[in-house]
This record gives sequence, structure tokens and C-alpha cells, in this order.
Amino acid sequence: MSDILPTNGRIKTGESGVILTSVEDLLNWSRLSSLWPMGFGLACCAIEMMAAYGSNHDLERFGIFPRSSPRQSDVMIVAGTVTFKMADRIRRLYEQMPEPRYVISMGSCSNCGGPYWEHGYHVVKGVDRIIPVDVYVPGCPPRPEALIGGFLKLQEKIRNEHTLAPKMLLEM
Repeated sequence: MSDILPTNGRIKTGESGVILTSVEDLLNWSRLSSLWPMGFGLACCAIEMMAAYGSNHDLERFGIFPRSSPRQSDVMIVAGTVTFKMADRIRRLYEQMPEPRYVISMGSCSNCGGPYWEHGYHVVKGVDRIIPVDVYVPGCPPRPEALIGGFLKLQEKIRNEHTLAPKMLLEM
């Protein structure tokens, strides 16, 4: 039974097979084991994002199941060139997502504007100027394995988060 929950040094198994852990670790484990991303494909990186959802890479084994509605998603994947025209739409979709919400920036165009920002007045120099980004996936375009690596980094970030307010922790 102890192989189901990740062992990070804070989980202990009793003699009768009872798992002892904190509520915060249990909440973090449940959130990182069921990420529901909303893909926001804008350019060629979206093809690699779709390939990551395919059967060859099988993101569902990590508990990652794509959703098409922002109200059902907790992760936004911005894949491709972000223009000023799309910036308001990205922000609006981000604000419609429930808390806690996370953002993965996929590809050099969404990370820093890519090769287009220098010669185009319409390209945003990184999606982090519009919404906060948690994980950057480098590449032009990044392979599906790189996106999977980004999800693993996001899961590690969620695992180490403090979900409960400090006031609640003192009361426990």
C-alpha cells in the first residue's frame, strides 16, 4: 500500500498497514495525480502538444486528461506564438480557470517571442508578460517528451507546495 503514495520522507506506514501522513501531503498528492490541462495551441508547437496526448506517449498514465473547457481545467498549456491580439483571450481563459491553476509555456515563441518578436510589432515577448508561468518547456518546437518533462516538473512543484494557510497549520 505504501507504494501507491509517493514517499518524500514524511509518509510512514504503521504495523497494520495504516498510512500516516499530513492532510497537506494528501491534498498535494491528489492534485498532482489528476492534472486536467487545457491546450491553447497557437502555432506549430500545438502539433507536438497533440502528439503528446496520443497513444505513443500516453499522458493519461500520469493522471493527465485534457479538457476543452477552462472551467474544468487546472493547467493551461500555451503552445505557440502569442500575439497582442490573442493576449486578451489568453488572460480571459486564465481567469476563468478555478484555483489553484498552473501555466506551462511550451516552445520558444511562447517563452520569449521566438524568432518573430524582433521583426514583428505584433508578437508578445513571452506569455509571462500576460499571465504567470509555472513551467517553461524549451525548444522550437519541443518534442512531446519535453512536454512530459514539463508536466513532471509541474508535479514536483505541486508536491512541494503548501496548500493550507499558515494559520490552519498552526491550529493542527
